[in-house]
Amino acid sequence: MYHYDPKTALEELNEDAVLPHPVHVRDMIVRAGLSPEKVLELNRKFRDYLHAFGELQKVVRPLLEELAREKQRERTAEEQI
Repeated sequence: MYHYDPKTALEELNEDAVLPHPVHVRDMIVRAGLSPEKVLELNRKFRDYLHAFGELQKVVRPLLEELAREKQRERTAEEQI
């Protein structure tokens, strides 16, 4: 897991399509030791990422909840047999 390593996070994104958690992205920006101008630029991009990440969570949560319910129904049906 990448935690605070941008290179590893990029590798995971490319290989597994794993999006880094916004908290970790923010920490990567803080720890990078960049100029104030670069930090401001990245912070603007980070806000877009944070918004998109939140929107994706809204989309995937009901999907995962429905999958979990279906899985539970299958288990219950199998137990009744």
